[in-house]
Order: sequence, then structure tokens, then C-alpha cells
Amino acid sequence: MTQSLLHQILDYANRADPYPIYEKLRKTPVHHEADGPYVVSTYYEIRSLLHDPRISSDARNLASNAADPLAEAPTEESTLPPGFLRLDPPEHDRLRRMTNRPFGPPHSPHRVDGMRGELHDIVTGLIDGIGDPDRIDLVEQFSYPFPVTVICRLLGVPREDEARFHSWADTLAANLDPDPDADPERGKGAQDARMQLGMYLAGLIEERRKNPGEDMLSQLATAKGEDGPMTTMELLSTAALLLIAGHETTVNLITNGMLTLLRNPGVLQRLRADPRLAVPIVEELLRFEPPVQLVPQRTTLADIEVRGVTIPKGATLWLVLASGNRDPQRFDNPDRFDPDRPDIQHLGLGSGIHSCFGAPLARLETQFALSELARRLENPRLLEDPPPYRKNAVLRGPRQLHLACDGIRA
Repeated sequence: MTQSLLHQILDYANRADPYPIYEKLRKTPVHHEADGPYVVSTYYEIRSLLHDPRISSDARNLASNAADPLAEAPTEESTLPPGFLRLDPPEHDRLRRMTNRPFGPPHSPHRVDGMRGELHDIVTGLIDGIGDPDRIDLVEQFSYPFPVTVICRLLGVPREDEARFHSWADTLAANLDPDPDADPERGKGAQDARMQLGMYLAGLIEERRKNPGEDMLSQLATAKGEDGPMTTMELLSTAALLLIAGHETTVNLITNGMLTLLRNPGVLQRLRADPRLAVPIVEELLRFEPPVQLVPQRTTLADIEVRGVTIPKGATLWLVLASGNRDPQRFDNPDRFDPDRPDIQHLGLGSGIHSCFGAPLARLETQFALSELARRLENPRLLEDPPPYRKNAVLRGPRQLHLACDGIRA
């Protein structure tokens, strides 16, 4: 029996190369199967909907249509409330504004840029510690520990606690995928992980309230800005969001980036000669191999017409960002990796009010990572292509990336 296109997207067999499926999707810009979600796959339509106030991100507005096998109804949670990514205005705007005060402009304009020295030191230490150049697992030895170390330092989370929150983060990231089989155990596992993470963060926040430092967690826990302080539950859900989102997508972006460069050795050579190319390379990577492939489980608050199709009020909506990024109506030769594109207005970090909160940091981390790997690894080459991928279809990236090189420069 032929799988539906939606099940093909979620099927692990297609994880290494989902782009032919997206090409089929774009033939019907608004794709709808039986009682399933409405799937939008073309660039201009996705961008418009990301800015449309009639689209809700709030899980409480998800359609309770039991006939939809790919829509997960919201569950009663006795642990953490949704993070601000899963809220609508005005709650979303207030929490995002409060979270941004210790992170970016206008109140903390130098927070990210001021981390350049730290980022360089972390990258240098990780590359120095790689060891055997004949067998490198880039994910385990570099792509994962780099952003985890950065987000721990930024938030004030002890780096030695990584082993504790790693499994919780993996469980919660896996739960982002729509569940075609409606497995109740997966939902229970995610709930348990949120509870454990919440209890862990509650202890840290209590410590920071008593002995605040310069880290973001301390500043959020003691803030008294124009919006007032966050409630304890808001602080817990925000801290959980920052901890998980602060490394999950960057791990994929760095790994996808190195994989793409090794498949395009001419670009890798150019980056080695000129580290400034890291900026356009990362932007093209965000278009070509975005770490977030699709945004599922959005809800329409009114009837919306898209390309002649009326998406009814209360419908579940998927926005396939990675498909929009390869839309030939928007990008010339979209399946070609080309950092010299004069216009790379991608959807790789979203758009609209829910655009990636940590985008400035993710960009800078990946620029540092790829430019230093290109400079220091002598003649790097893949040992396995395609590599094994993580199961996650929403946050898509290699689980391992085995490569070898002739040596590691100082």
C-alpha cells in the first residue's frame, strides 16, 4: 500500500533525503489528505501564514478532531505550562519581551557579540581534544558539546549536569514530531521529562534568587522590568525552552553544515582561505539544509483562503519550511548549494513573531564552528554518506557524522 505524503515525511526511511517528497508536495501548494492537517509547502504562502494573526501557535487552540490521525490534542499537564513559542499574543509578546531583556537589544545589545572570545576558546578546546584523526564522530566530539557548553554558560546551568538534562531534551525534542500512530506512551514520556526538567530547573532558580550572578537565569529570576517579574511557572517554562532550543537546532545546523561542505569541497576550500565566507555560507545552509524542517500543529482561528483553497477555522496546519526554502518559484536552481546567491531570504529560522529567538547566537556559533573546522582539519573526508540520521523529522540532522582527516593544524 502506498504511503500518504505526510507519512512519507515522517517515515525514517526518507530522513536522509526528504527533498523529493517536498517537491511532490509543492505540486499542490495546499495539500490535504482525508481528515488530516492542511500542509503548505510553497515559499510565499508559508511566509504569509507565518505573519498571519489568524494562525495560532497556542496548543490550547488545537482542533480536538479525533478523526485527524496526525493532530495531537493538548494534554492536561500538571508540570510546566507551554513556553512562549507555543503561545499567542499578548502572552507571547510579554514573555518574549521579558526574556529578551538580558539577551539582546535594546537592553543587552552586546550580550551575544561579547561572547566571541568564549566561543573561540570553546571551539579551540574541542578541536584540540578530537584525538584520532582517522575516526572522528563530529556530533559526539564537536557539534553537540559546543552549543551545549555555550547555552549552559549563558544561562548559568552547570555544564557537569549535561548528562542529567540530555535524555530529557531528547525526549521532548522527539515529541515535536506529529504521531501518526497516536502512541500514548510517547506523550507520557514527554510529560515525565517535562516534570523532571521542571524540578531540576526549580532548584537552580531558587539558588539564583538567593545568590544571583551575571547569567541569564539569575537576571530572569530577579527581573523587575516594566512587565513585572515572571511567575515561577513562567520562569520554569522559559528556562526549559531556552535550555533545549538553545542547543538542539544548533547541533543540527553545525552538523548539516559540515556535511554539506564535505559534499561541496570547492566551497570548503574557499572557506579555509577566507573565514569571512562563513557568514554567507551559514545563511545558505539555513536555506539549503535547515535544522527545523517543518512547523506542525498550528491552528486556524478563522477560514483562510490560500491559493484558491479555503482552510477552515479550527483546522490543523503544517508549514514545511524546508520545502519553501527549495521552492523554484522563489529561488533559482534551489537544489544547488550556492553561498554566492545575491538574495537568501530563507525561512530557516522562521519569520514573523515566532522567528527563532536565539538566531543571533546560533548564527555566530555556526560561523565560528565551520570556519575553524575548515581551517584546522587537513583534508577532511566523509567515512559514511549518507550518515545515520536522528529519528526526528521536525528537527532533522545526522545522529553521527563520521569523518577522517590527515591531521589537525594548530
